[in-house]
Amino acid sequence: MNEEEFDREVGEVEFELAKLQETAARKGLKIAIVFEGRDAAGKGGVIKTILNRMNPRVWRVVALPKPSDRERSEWYFKRYVAHLPAAGEIVLFDRSWYNRAVVEPVMGFCTMEQHEAFMREVPLFEKMLVDSGVILIKYWIEVSAAEQEKRFQERASDPRKRWKLSPIDLEARRRWAEFSKFRDKMFDMTHKDYAPWRVIDGDDKEKARLNCMRSILDVAPYDYNEEAFAPIALPARQTAEEAGYRKSGVEERLMVKDYYPGV
Repeated sequence: MNEEEFDREVGEVEFELAKLQETAARKGLKIAIVFEGRDAAGKGGVIKTILNRMNPRVWRVVALPKPSDRERSEWYFKRYVAHLPAAGEIVLFDRSWYNRAVVEPVMGFCTMEQHEAFMREVPLFEKMLVDSGVILIKYWIEVSAAEQEKRFQERASDPRKRWKLSPIDLEARRRWAEFSKFRDKMFDMTHKDYAPWRVIDGDDKEKARLNCMRSILDVAPYDYNEEAFAPIALPARQTAEEAGYRKSGVEERLMVKDYYPGV
């Protein structure tokens, strides 16, 4: 897909997302969207494209850092519960409680007993969310070993992307097969009718973003409120004479240097 095709498709999908946004705000919907996947799968790119023209008062991204010592001693789900959507909100989890399903056991950040307890509890946790009125949508962005390696090499050689490559990312890359084993177990135990997993092919970044956005629109209920999208008649602008205002020139005095005077 070339850039022109991608931009055209994104424009169409963004209008539909705007309808979803308006519906969520008007009807008080609570939508939680989970994004999981290997490192460099493209989770961040999908989220960034979704939010590009959306209202940040409706859409919110949750990307939690590693837990504090206090949080590690608390009920595992507590830190995530605090970020769940209220009425009229759509929350995008850039990684979620599913860290304990794959990343933590692979990297040794939790015990196998903690992992097994999580796997038993998470279907019950998600059933409570759905029963409480939360619309829960779960995505796994799948990337092949060859494509992930290509992206890792780009990050390793580009100083602008170096921050994306952590020691944990490199270790997870080394443990590809073990990662796959826990991912498969996660699908087997947590793919439920009330909270199914949806897998996005992430090797083509542009198509992955569009397919995910289209999938959200297929799953989340929304309608078209014609009145909300009708053109707005702008009022006349107040004149300086009407307000008794004389230009002070303060903006010229405080203006930053024009670094591109010839453009």
